[in-house]
Amino acid sequence: MDIEVLGTGCIKCKKLEENVRSAVAELRIEASVTKVEDIAKIMEHGVMSTPGVVIDGVVKSEGRIPSQQEIKNWLQGK
Repeated sequence: MDIEVLGTGCIKCKKLEENVRSAVAELRIEASVTKVEDIAKIMEHGVMSTPGVVIDGVVKSEGRIPSQQEIKNWLQGK
């Protein structure tokens, strides 16, 4: 599983990255988590408001910090 956390480094972006990494660890799944800070790369996903989460190429969230449970649901395919 490939997970991208989109954001330029603001506090919300850092918190989202922390939440994603925590959810991956708690679920003990194999995933690569990448922080994407390049605006052009963020816009390639069509995301206009950060922070954002992309899982296996699919934008799951933008412009907010999803709950820990919501992130876990995405990672479990729910």
